[in-house]
Amino acid sequence: MMTLQQIDMSILLWIQEHLRADALTPFWKVITFLGNGGWFWLVLAAGLLVCKKTRLTGTAALLSITVGFLLTNVLLKNIVARPRPFDAYTEIISLITKPTDFSFPSGHTCASFACALILFRMLTKKFGIPAVILAGMVAFSRLYLGVHYPGDVLGGFLVAVFASTLVYHLMSAYQKKMQEQS
Repeated sequence: MMTLQQIDMSILLWIQEHLRADALTPFWKVITFLGNGGWFWLVLAAGLLVCKKTRLTGTAALLSITVGFLLTNVLLKNIVARPRPFDAYTEIISLITKPTDFSFPSGHTCASFACALILFRMLTKKFGIPAVILAGMVAFSRLYLGVHYPGDVLGGFLVAVFASTLVYHLMSAYQKKMQEQS
């Protein structure tokens, strides 16, 4: 495990030393804000509920975000209890208000990808691809701002893949069952 911790730290330090720029920091703060509490993704998913054509996608996205939240923020963060990078290493400088919860897995990453992956699967690619790109940007922002390790972001992504895949298949089975009954 120490080797993984060293890899995580090396990547974070490299980002801090080579990719951070004062001119870019406000941009990455805005991107990370989109993931705060999953608000952007929840609003997006709720907006899809309005139109009958996208209602199933909106429902799936909300369920995916919920499953991801329960696994990430309720279960895994408390089981793993990984300290934030800036708490474990004085070399890591957080560029935003320091979160007080545990670090693993990244809730921002999970919420973003939990929704984006549903959109990618259920909507046209002209909506799905930008959603996945934005989710990736939210994930990267957590590293850039110094509040997560790369392993946390990877963990959040993997939970989102699991949550979105589970919900997608459940919703597909439900939709098929409803069509058979009509």
